[in-house]
Amino acid sequence: MYSVLRKILFFMSGETAHEITMDGLGALSRLHLTGILPKPDQQKPVSLFGLTFPNAVGLAAGLDKNGDYIDALGALGFGFIEVGTVTPKAQPGNAAPRLFRIPEKEAIINRMGFNNKGVDYLVERVKRATYKGVIGINIGKNKDTPEDQAVNDYLYCLDRVYEVADYIVINLSSPNTPGLRDLQFGDNLSQLLTALKQRQKTLDQSLSHTPILIKIAPDLSDEAVQTLATTFNELEVEGVIATNTTVARDHLSGYRYADEAGGLSGAPVREQANHVLKLFRERLDTKIPLIGVGGVMSAHEAEEKLKVGADLVQLYTGFIYHGPTLVKTAIERLARL
Repeated sequence: MYSVLRKILFFMSGETAHEITMDGLGALSRLHLTGILPKPDQQKPVSLFGLTFPNAVGLAAGLDKNGDYIDALGALGFGFIEVGTVTPKAQPGNAAPRLFRIPEKEAIINRMGFNNKGVDYLVERVKRATYKGVIGINIGKNKDTPEDQAVNDYLYCLDRVYEVADYIVINLSSPNTPGLRDLQFGDNLSQLLTALKQRQKTLDQSLSHTPILIKIAPDLSDEAVQTLATTFNELEVEGVIATNTTVARDHLSGYRYADEAGGLSGAPVREQANHVLKLFRERLDTKIPLIGVGGVMSAHEAEEKLKVGADLVQLYTGFIYHGPTLVKTAIERLARL
């Protein structure tokens, strides 16, 4: 059924298809018709960060930036849903067109630019959700915030989402916000993480502890991974998400949209994402969990993430190409491990 629907949706622009799909899911949820969606026949809970995930398969940030569809997406069976990336102030993101599909390679290029309605809007949506799984909130900086003031944006968002999030993700790795990836390195990274950890300790005095994770890019050398792992170990980072989209365009030469600027996701990023994931697992303290994302287009590839070091798996582009059936089959396969 989804394969037929996808053919129709893929005649539309990427953003139009996204809006129609999400609105359709939302309508099913409001009308209490989500029972028609495929559900996993079995699932295996996972305990991490002091949280219990109903299963190991989650939705990556970016699909539901404002938290408008948490209950509808939850009805598909996801064990956890990550919303955002959200910024302190609402912003429109980059100019359209900014989302491009490459079906021959099961890939997507986006340069959305953290388009969202602002952190306060998202917090209210999370408060209204009835979804029983784990909700993560992915936070970033506004495009017009100078790099040397980025910490203020992250602290602002952290303060506002801390009470409603089950976990929080610091997005330092989107290629679509100028200067953002520079925050992954050196003194920039150490100063940012130190400030966030200090604020976390302050918030913990009056609120329940909420773990903070870091999302990193796949475009890292082995030496850069080692440096980051050392920093994460020293600062006792609570979790790492590997990886975001890539700026590389390997094996895409000649395909329509291959030269568009933005982050590439889907099947072409799998190999590099898995390589970075594996390196982090080898070099991080064993007590630091990893969430694997990037190029999961089948249940087999979800299992592969766990085999190279992930504790949990997230879907994004694979979900767009293969729909609810991928969620079901991935959950069932990981439940059998």
